[in-house]
Amino acid sequence: MRKWAGFVAALVLSFGVAVPAYAGEPAGTVTEVQVTGPVAQRFNLVVLGDGYTAAEQPKFFADVQRHVSTLWSLEPFKSYRSYFNVYAVSIASPESGVDCDPSLGAPRRNTPLDMGFWGGCNPQSVQRLLTVDDAAAQRYADLVPGTTQANRQILALGNSSTYGGAGGTYATASGGNALSALISPHELGHSLGGLDDEYDYYARNVPGGAYEGGEPDSIHHTLLTEQQMRAQHAKWWRWLGEPSEAGGTIGRFEGGLYTQTGVWRPSAHSMMKTLGYAFDQVGRERMTQRISAKVPLVGGGTPAGTIGADRVVWVRPMHPVDHRLDVTWTLDGKRLPGRDAVDLRAAHVKPGRHTLTATVTDPTSFVRDPAARPTATRTWTVDTAVTTPPSGGPAVVASTSLPVGGHDVVYVETGEPTGSIPEVFWSLDGRYAGTGTDHALNLSRGTHTLTATTGGTTVTWTVDATGPATTAELPPGGVYHGSFTMRLTSPDGMPEFRVDGDGWHKYYGWPTDPDAPYVFTPRGTEIDGLAYGNLGSGGLTVSPFAERTPGYGTHRIEYRSIDAAGNVGPAKAVTVTLLP
Repeated sequence: MRKWAGFVAALVLSFGVAVPAYAGEPAGTVTEVQVTGPVAQRFNLVVLGDGYTAAEQPKFFADVQRHVSTLWSLEPFKSYRSYFNVYAVSIASPESGVDCDPSLGAPRRNTPLDMGFWGGCNPQSVQRLLTVDDAAAQRYADLVPGTTQANRQILALGNSSTYGGAGGTYATASGGNALSALISPHELGHSLGGLDDEYDYYARNVPGGAYEGGEPDSIHHTLLTEQQMRAQHAKWWRWLGEPSEAGGTIGRFEGGLYTQTGVWRPSAHSMMKTLGYAFDQVGRERMTQRISAKVPLVGGGTPAGTIGADRVVWVRPMHPVDHRLDVTWTLDGKRLPGRDAVDLRAAHVKPGRHTLTATVTDPTSFVRDPAARPTATRTWTVDTAVTTPPSGGPAVVASTSLPVGGHDVVYVETGEPTGSIPEVFWSLDGRYAGTGTDHALNLSRGTHTLTATTGGTTVTWTVDATGPATTAELPPGGVYHGSFTMRLTSPDGMPEFRVDGDGWHKYYGWPTDPDAPYVFTPRGTEIDGLAYGNLGSGGLTVSPFAERTPGYGTHRIEYRSIDAAGNVGPAKAVTVTLLP
């Protein structure tokens, strides 16, 4: 079991020099939170802090830890976290807090990013809309060397315990709210995925009306029936009838785009409707596509161009945490054997010029639309008249740098000699485990030692294959009148729960107090226009306008945790009965 706190602390590698982003502005200090590869070959998440004074910088890093750890426990971020570098930019604010928090009459704060609720203190906006000065955010993000608007995503955290955030070019979230770490992936759904809100309201406690437009551009909203989607091969037709990752079944559920009627979404609830749930398959597919588009699937290898037929040719595909990318080689359209490299001498190339192509494809089950499947190619002209000078390189140039879980694919990248393909030998707990540039693990428990040896160099990993334990604290008896509480704790994981087989939901304590247990009642407890702990709708969060069926009766509550290495702990369950 790999602890989140230890994981993040171990990855805080170095502190940059404190420099001002702009003349007269407070200095910003860049800290590497997670670095898995060169900036130019990764999607770089830059987390900015606003309203944290010099004395509150430890609080900022604790908020960063919680937000990033939550992100890695959610798909598709969990499977593709190796595609990300994460940098924190800490800025000592002259004053603590953000503007108009929590009310329009609250004091304005002198902060570097000028973050504020109510859309930047706009009476026509809504309280939870937390905005940032885009130009200032850009300047501070520029302090991370090599990052640009094309290869990075800015997430600005405001020093506040009030619920709020925003998605757009940049994502924002309050740093200290109990729900704030779940705001981040939702807002990245907007900023990165281009996903829309599935709320049936805009302002809390103000019901949305009827949708009056044409077929929405949104990939996860429609006017079509399920029959029309299938017949037209439109919207989420490929996923219809599948069990939703967010609970229930992928189908057609009314409400969304801030309206209550006249438009439909794929799931009863998902990340874009209710914080704490997973992205459903429709959103997860889009997020997978967008994350993959931010990195070069072919990150290195033999440069494209004209090459000889007397050599080994290389590609360096990206490495998702839990699966391999497929590599297909063709010479003049005919398949050649090989994965990361192909030896053209074995292909007996005929005199003349030929076309060699390597196609890298992500076979992930997260994507069904062929147009959305991540794919990249690299092409060479093979000229038999060209003679290749010999070249070598170091035995190992890169390898898996993240904590390794029991079901990960671990890799090494060797040098790229033109005369041979180096062999990599794998050993698990001292026993031979195969060859190749990567090794897929399938371990269910325990701590193991994995090694890869090539060219006299050995790389070693400690594999933590034990899922984290979770403890549930409920009042004794199992039969309760009116309400009951549940507290979930895990020493080295992030807890989640589900009620009556519904979707798994992140445990965050109570919305107004992360240290308080979750409260279940037959219709839920209303907080800021939403009902939490409503057993009539799976025990979770419901819209203020949803029809709430009283949740009296017997319910099954399951719970588990996910650790920093991606291990999912065993699910346990309790049966409770709620009486009037």
